[in-house]
Parts: sequence; C-alpha cells; structure tokens
Amino acid sequence: MRVRWCVLLLVPLVGCVSQKAFDSKSLEARNLQQQYDEKAEQAKALEQKLAEATAANKAAEKEKTELESSLSQSDAERRALRKRVDELTALNQELSRSTEKLAAAKEALEKKSSEYENLAKSLKDEIKTGKIELSELKGRMVVKMKDKILFSSGSTKLNKEGQEALEKVAQALKDVQGKLIRVEGHTDNVPVPSDAKTEFASNWELSTTRALVVVKLLQEQGVPPTMLSALGYGEYQPIASNQTADGRSLNRRIEIVLAPAEQAPSAVVAASAKKPAAPAPAPAAKPAAKKK
Repeated sequence: MRVRWCVLLLVPLVGCVSQKAFDSKSLEARNLQQQYDEKAEQAKALEQKLAEATAANKAAEKEKTELESSLSQSDAERRALRKRVDELTALNQELSRSTEKLAAAKEALEKKSSEYENLAKSLKDEIKTGKIELSELKGRMVVKMKDKILFSSGSTKLNKEGQEALEKVAQALKDVQGKLIRVEGHTDNVPVPSDAKTEFASNWELSTTRALVVVKLLQEQGVPPTMLSALGYGEYQPIASNQTADGRSLNRRIEIVLAPAEQAPSAVVAASAKKPAAPAPAPAAKPAAKKK
C-alpha cells in the first residue's frame, strides 16, 4: 500500500519537471528562431548590398575601359593636333619669310630715284591736273604726255601748252647722269586721212615725227643729245582699247623713257669692243726646200 502511494506521488512530480523543461526549450527555440530570422534579414540585406556593389563595380570597370579607350583616342588626337600645329607653325614661318622678301622686293621696286623726285616736283601742277603722268619701276622712269597737250590733231607742231610742259621736263632732265632718254611716239588705230593736207603716209611716220620734234626741243633746252633717241611705234603699242573714244585718247601719247645707260645700243657696241679679239691662227709652216 505504501509503495502504491509513492508511485502515485512520483507521477505528478515527473509531469511538472517535463513541462518546465519544455517551456524552457520552447523559449530557447523561439529565441533561436528570432536570432535566425534576424541573421537571415541581415544576410539578405548583405546580399542586396553585395549585388549593388557588384553592379557598381561592373559599371566602374566599364567606365574605366571607356575612359582608357577615350584616353588612347585623345592621345592619338593630341599627337595629330600637335603635328598639325607644328606644320602650321612651319608654314606660318615660311609665309612670314616670304612676306618679308616680298615687302623688300616691293620696297625696292617702289623706291623712287632722285630724277623721279625732281621731275615730280617740277611737274606737280601738270601731274595734278592730269596733263602728265609720272611712273617709275625697276629704275625705269616714264613721263607720259597726252598728244592733245602737245599737238593738234594730225599735226607735228607743238602747242604752247605742250611746249611749256616739255621745257619743264627738260630742266629736270638736262643734269641727269647715267640714263638713256628715249622719246616714244604712239597713236591710236585710226588711219591717217589720205588727202592732200596730210604729209604722212601712215601712223608710223606721224608717231616718229612727233617723237623727233620732242627730242629736238629737249636738246634745245640743254639735254645732252648723246643721251637722246626717238622712236615711233605707230598704233602698235596701245595701253587701252581702241574701241572707245577714251581708249583711243589714252593711246595717242608721247612717252619720255629714262632707262639705264647700259641699255643704249652704243653701250652694247662699246662693251663688245672691249672684248679681246681672238688671236689669229698661226700661218702654216712652209715645206723645206729640196736640195739640188
């Protein structure tokens, strides 16, 4: 009987211990589950960050590759640009040298001689009114006078106005040294009228005679005759079109040309005379006489 009661008392006691252990284990399991869930959330967040970091890394790698490619292209472009800049710099330097040479040549061409300055000063009124034109290039000076200032139509007699202008020209030319003074006559292409009043067969004779008249006046005014010459070009050296009245008026003119003295025919002859004559060939030796 005593044993039964002991068994009956032990059964409730065993049941009480198991419930506590169960509750303890249940609490522990819930804590573990909660920790697991938290760790899972953390892992998920870390995976998300890892994915974002991986994507960012890929994007960075791609951008790096593009930048490296761009830098390579930029280097090539920079080298090409530098080469072009060097070429343009060299070209600019060459152009500068050419410009300087052209400027020096232009200055030499436009440099006016003392004869030009004297004539320009003496004839400033005639030049200003357009009666006379004065030019100089490469040491060759030209005094251009329209024929209507000097001569009446078809005539070789100097007008008073033309004679006065030529006398001023002569005063400036009579002391010129080292120059050949050539008077050139020019006409338009209108034929000389073939009537009894005309003493010239063609414009050749008219232009040449007018040039001779001017040469004689210059000589009378003190210009050395050794420096003077006359040429008639007729209608064959026009400076304007003969199709218009204005053009024909420009073509009818007298030009007084001052050229370097070495261009004179006598200078050429003198230069030729200075050359030593070629030695005469030695006479052929006579054969020895035969003894008799």
